[in-house]
Amino acid sequence: MSDWRSEIDTALDLFITVAELAGDPIVPGEILVEYQEAPHRPPSRLPAGRMAVYCFWGDGCWLKVGKAGPNSNARYTSQHYNPGSAQSTLAASLAKDPRMLSVTGFDSLAPGPWIRHSTHRVNLLVPAGRSPEFLSLLEAFLHLRLRPRYEG
Repeated sequence: MSDWRSEIDTALDLFITVAELAGDPIVPGEILVEYQEAPHRPPSRLPAGRMAVYCFWGDGCWLKVGKAGPNSNARYTSQHYNPGSAQSTLAASLAKDPRMLSVTGFDSLAPGPWIRHSTHRVNLLVPAGRSPEFLSLLEAFLHLRLRPRYEG
């Protein structure tokens, strides 16, 4: 089984080199990391002056990596817990996945409670002064590094 926290820590250590190679260096600690163990509560808001990349771990693997710009509060706080709230949400991906039918406690019509109860969430909070390209680079790097089950 994966140690989801150490995977994030290692990925962020490596991302420092990636950002430097991309010509947009960062210093350790510039990205604030929030680890939310299962069961977790969705964040109530995107912190002021921040944008985020967030990752969900559950069912033995990384499930989703996504991003929210500084004006994407709903994306960051609630959309991934509700299957009909937006395109490409964790809830919608889980609801469509036939593997989830055999998972105890999972309800494809209401996946939010299972997500809150059974997944860990990591929020990587980036200063909003960074470019949208920087946020996209971090998200893309984590997609490649973590290989989440659901893309997009």
